[in-house]
Amino acid sequence: MQLLPLTPDCTIISSRILDAHVDLVYRAFEDPEHLKNWWGPHGFTNTFNDFDLQVGGQWNLIMHGPDGANYTNESVFLIVDKPHRVAWYRLTNPLFHMLITFDELQEHKTKVTFYMIFETAKECEAIRYYVVDKNEENFDRLEEELKKMTI
Repeated sequence: MQLLPLTPDCTIISSRILDAHVDLVYRAFEDPEHLKNWWGPHGFTNTFNDFDLQVGGQWNLIMHGPDGANYTNESVFLIVDKPHRVAWYRLTNPLFHMLITFDELQEHKTKVTFYMIFETAKECEAIRYYVVDKNEENFDRLEEELKKMTI
């Protein structure tokens, strides 16, 4: 399966510049012991059932919301290019491709960008109104995890 094309009406883009080396930021993603601590909005916790970070590998997790609801997420990795980018296809609703890029700006500055790519503009717009803020919460949590990793 190929990554869907990036088109403005079908893509939600969120990014943040982090005060950390690109290798550390990538490690926060590739290591499930760190990833489970920051993946998802504020108040969420995660149970990882599978995390096989290779092309064709599965990522199956349950996100536990602060309201007690559980959200099953099943995905297949499409691209694994350490430490530059990772992409996957979600097999559970909402369906989309996710691309994360890790761009080294300076020795200890990394730009992380999330690209949520949908097949149609309608599918994209259905979650755009809330997901942008939730992605910012993800970045907040990632920054906290990076601080713990450097202690």
